[in-house]
Amino acid sequence: EKGRRELDYLNSVLDTIPLAEGEKDLQEIRQELTDTGYLRRPSKAKGREKRVVSKPMEFRSSAGLRISVGKNNTQNDLLTCKQAFKSDIWFHTQKIHGSHVILCTGGIEPDRQSIQEAASLAAYYSQGREGGKVPVDYTPVKFVKKPAGGKPGMVVYTTYQTIYAVPDEALARRLSVK
Repeated sequence: EKGRRELDYLNSVLDTIPLAEGEKDLQEIRQELTDTGYLRRPSKAKGREKRVVSKPMEFRSSAGLRISVGKNNTQNDLLTCKQAFKSDIWFHTQKIHGSHVILCTGGIEPDRQSIQEAASLAAYYSQGREGGKVPVDYTPVKFVKKPAGGKPGMVVYTTYQTIYAVPDEALARRLSVK
């Protein structure tokens, strides 16, 4: 069981590599693997390496709501557990690896179109990218918790709904904020 969990975690790290947009993102993945004990720490002779923190991908829904998408497990943790408000909506593909997607609601009830667009982004930035309709779970952030001792990006959630979304590269490009 422990070996299965480790393999699952390493597969989740592997899935984040194609989302890297440059050396900074790759360095963040290296840091995560070092922090979790899979890579050796750099020797003292090199001096202390500065921690790299890149920003999640940003999108705007058709209604103008901000949507943030983590590019790796470290960003997923930061986004879901530290930056998101309890009233924001968290999205993640069901039973497959993928990015954490946060629909920032500003405390209001989001429109159906924004929910569908955020779900489509969750499907696109997941292992289900090449598939047809992908099941995406979503829930307010207040129902998402990081288990004690959980590896980066690992969360548990309750009180969720499931929506079927189609991974759509054109939509991702159209909603992207540069």
